[in-house]
Amino acid sequence: MRIAVAGLHIECSTYNPVLNRAADFRVLRGPSMIRDQYFDFLTHFPAEFITLLHARAIAGGPVERETYEAWKREILTGLEAAMPLDGVYLPMHGAMFVEGLFDAEGDFITAVREAVGPDVLISASYDLHGNVSQRIVDALDMFSTYRTAPHIDVQDTMRRAVTMLVRALRSGERPLLAWAPVAVLLPGERTSTQDEPARTFYSQLHEVEEPSGIWDASFQVGYVWADEPRATACAVVTGTDRAAMEAAAARLAQNYWDIREGFVFGMETGSIAECVARAVASETYPVVLAESGDNPTGGGVGDRAEVLAELIRQRATGVIMAGITDKAATDAAYAAGVGARVNLHIGASLDPSSAPVDTETEVIFLAEVTELRLREAVVRIGGIDLVLTARRRPFHNIVDFTRLGLDPHGAKIITVKSGYLSPELGPIANPGIMALSPGVVDQFVERTERKHMLRPSYPFDRDFAFTPQVKWSKRAG
Repeated sequence: MRIAVAGLHIECSTYNPVLNRAADFRVLRGPSMIRDQYFDFLTHFPAEFITLLHARAIAGGPVERETYEAWKREILTGLEAAMPLDGVYLPMHGAMFVEGLFDAEGDFITAVREAVGPDVLISASYDLHGNVSQRIVDALDMFSTYRTAPHIDVQDTMRRAVTMLVRALRSGERPLLAWAPVAVLLPGERTSTQDEPARTFYSQLHEVEEPSGIWDASFQVGYVWADEPRATACAVVTGTDRAAMEAAAARLAQNYWDIREGFVFGMETGSIAECVARAVASETYPVVLAESGDNPTGGGVGDRAEVLAELIRQRATGVIMAGITDKAATDAAYAAGVGARVNLHIGASLDPSSAPVDTETEVIFLAEVTELRLREAVVRIGGIDLVLTARRRPFHNIVDFTRLGLDPHGAKIITVKSGYLSPELGPIANPGIMALSPGVVDQFVERTERKHMLRPSYPFDRDFAFTPQVKWSKRAG
């Protein structure tokens, strides 16, 4: 069996003013995809995989239209050249926004369907913070999404999507897709599967699968910082038993609606000033302080300096802050050299809506890099060791710190631009607290401007009734 593989994987805040261009993505083409550890699991399946292109980036602003159209053309050309095909696997995120284009995944997946025709089976994998539409469902045969947030089942989900595709091709069965939107749209920081009620809700998904004629039961929390009509939670079910699928989709949708008011932040929260004060006063450490409104893995810009300003104001010591994206400040640190003292203008380099910090710093570490865009510098401001980066990036893993000469275990306070804590930082947090800070991924979602999303929707609206309606893919007949 011949299966083509291609995908575009990014989460885009429509409030983020910084465009994502080709250079912001990690792009794999052709055989290099299977050699990469992200896709090497494909070698475990009894199929011939024709790997075309996969572009992946951390969350951010809209994708440049020219970049998107070029990659879409390349993938469609590759599909046409690879025909005849038995199947297509699309590893996606599901919350891509392309400048001037609503429902970018709908546009892309529909184009793939038109390129391969009605008889080729298509399976997709998604992040649970992706958004679904009828257009997307109409073009697919199979669908599977992550069941954990933080995401520790990425490859498990990709395997499920490919397993269903291989199963269908070997057995001759043609599964159907059903989905049930839910009028709820919450941030990931209130729906982490490490916390209740999401933990129990997601644990039930496997219970509705085999032997009931359901191949996969998925649930999308959705992506709240995309102001577009398809932004909503929903259940998506793949299977062959229509009655069982309809019952499962309706049950999951109703269950999620019923528990909507139980979703709360999994960490202690507060304003920037409150959280810094708690961290400074803490008798246990390291305190991991998450700056949620500027979280680059949620779509934040990554260049805001309000937390830095507050740490300086409160004379915090023993602090590792990672990091602030500011190419000019990073380059200035490199120009000065290790040991030099240099006045830096820090922050608001990409999004001028926030206030920068002007301060004297000591350069204590410069990463050796092969490209200027990968530069990362550590500068000291009193009791604060601040990481400056030339590009937007998160600091979620211990090695992100240690390779810069920083010891997170020995710090009193670790500040990261994050929402819920990563699987490596969470266990060392003593305690973890989250600042409800300003930014383009503001956790106070109710105060974000909404021009395009469908209403009513909880928590933006509260006094309305909801009954789930199950919808079918047009391929289900």
